[in-house]
Amino acid sequence: MTIYLDAVWALNFFLDLMLLLLTQILARDSTRKLRVVFGAFVASTMVPITIYFPDSVFTSVIGKILFSVFIIFCSFGFITKYRFSKLLLLFYFVTFTTGGGLIALHFLFSSPISVRTNGLVTFNSGYGDPVSWLFVIIGFPIVWMFTKARMDKHVSEKIRYDQLCSVTIQIKDNSYSTNGYIDSGNQLLDPLTKKPVIICDQSFLSNWFTEEEWSKVKLAHDTLNIDEIPNEWQHLIQIVPYQGVQGNNMFLFTIRPEKLIVTYGEQQIMTKKVLIGIQFAELVKDNRYHCLLHPQIIQLAAIHSA
Repeated sequence: MTIYLDAVWALNFFLDLMLLLLTQILARDSTRKLRVVFGAFVASTMVPITIYFPDSVFTSVIGKILFSVFIIFCSFGFITKYRFSKLLLLFYFVTFTTGGGLIALHFLFSSPISVRTNGLVTFNSGYGDPVSWLFVIIGFPIVWMFTKARMDKHVSEKIRYDQLCSVTIQIKDNSYSTNGYIDSGNQLLDPLTKKPVIICDQSFLSNWFTEEEWSKVKLAHDTLNIDEIPNEWQHLIQIVPYQGVQGNNMFLFTIRPEKLIVTYGEQQIMTKKVLIGIQFAELVKDNRYHCLLHPQIIQLAAIHSA
């Protein structure tokens, strides 16, 4: 039997990379992607080790466990015991989930009975037909995306919408903080970029504007005349269409921030893939909060330990 080491190695590298990326996504970890790629390369070296050194310690159960610990260290580093153990357990969870999903798909589409061209009916022995490369290449991404989608949905359902969070926004190198409310009813997305839109009121956003600039932006919004927007703000303001409560089409002026930081529980969420919708009024009369957060920010943004 001929074994194409380069092809097997490449396939395992991409599979390991996808497993590590899914681990990073589920852990909401902010490690650089280049380091994760390096970890996938380290993980893929198990292929030549297994072929050339089949009796090495790394082919045993204890050796594989130690090697997986080394993979997580190379991919994400070591900061705290809790973080490292969480990433390691998530890596095992992702590996078992995707592997089990592939076995389930193979069982679903395979048949225990095969019919040959001469009409002879035979039963497959053992665990059935071997899994082909094509099946792995097609089936693995499907299982990967299914696992990610289900875990994202699980996370979104566990978000505590009644919690007020500390929000810091940076625009034009100036940062201000306020309280934000995670609004389950806010599902507004920019139809072009698919970025979530959060809403901030005028008492908070006016920190970045002079009175004259704010008046011009409000006039541009009321008249839908973008020429009224001050020149220094035209590259930062974007118009997002949306449908109002009564079904009529409306337009929201939004700002592209340099950074958004949300303190959620004991963690910090940092992202710039968001738009700040301008509310030309106060959100609440008692000023408990000045920002309505989009639930997707809790799921998609990179989380750093506070």
